[in-house]
Amino acid sequence: MYSPRQLERVRKLAYTHSGITLSANKDVMISNRLDKLKRFLENENIDEVLALIERGEHIDTFVSAFTTNKTNFFRESFHFEDLKDRIVKQAIETSGELKIYCSAASTGEEPYSILMTIQEAKELYDNSFLNHSLIATDIDKQVLDHASNGVYELGRNTDDFPSWIKPSKYFKRRNHPNKDAEYLIKVKDALRSKVRFEQMNLMSPSYPFKPNEFDVIFCRNVLIYFNQDDQNNILKKLFSTLKVGGTLYLGHSESPLGLTPYVERFGQNIFIKTKEF
Repeated sequence: MYSPRQLERVRKLAYTHSGITLSANKDVMISNRLDKLKRFLENENIDEVLALIERGEHIDTFVSAFTTNKTNFFRESFHFEDLKDRIVKQAIETSGELKIYCSAASTGEEPYSILMTIQEAKELYDNSFLNHSLIATDIDKQVLDHASNGVYELGRNTDDFPSWIKPSKYFKRRNHPNKDAEYLIKVKDALRSKVRFEQMNLMSPSYPFKPNEFDVIFCRNVLIYFNQDDQNNILKKLFSTLKVGGTLYLGHSESPLGLTPYVERFGQNIFIKTKEF
């Protein structure tokens, strides 16, 4: 077990480099992540490891060790239903354009789910001319590399996709070399080319986007890792890049906090921007 002093050094480093708040009840998790970090850096002396990070070395490795990347395809599927049934239809009927930002790309399942949903909606409404784009960011470079590569394990009996998606349209499949109960699936280039993955820290003082740039922002299951003041600051920065009338999707345990007077709740953690703040 690590000493209180060592754990406190980790908390400070995590907050400095990612904005993540590691509370006192996370000591076991912190210890497990430190064990992983030591193995990766091949150094059993945790004080030496932390000193390296404090000097600015191995920052990406440290951030990757302390970020949580729990995700799957079509997680909280009602958001994708709304994207398909309402937002894409509106975009086709009005501007003919749809610009989306995914603020926590993780290993890529969410952005690829967004793109599959848009493609299915375009076919549903018999419109191939919708001009759509997707930017997906994450602080963790390792998971972005995974997302860009687009290879996933899928259980043979797993039902990760809604009934209106045929995975064979979007993935190449092959047998897993080591696990008989699973396949490997790889995103086809036609889908992969529709998303731009970039590394970005949501705690950055400003974002590299224009005001009112996006029609839709996915910010799901990431705010929970920040304290409430930082959540509010992140939401304000995101909100400034969302068009009036645009849609903000939040995770199941998240809320718009200080944005409440400026949004209309449309559904389960679906918020429409009604005015600027």
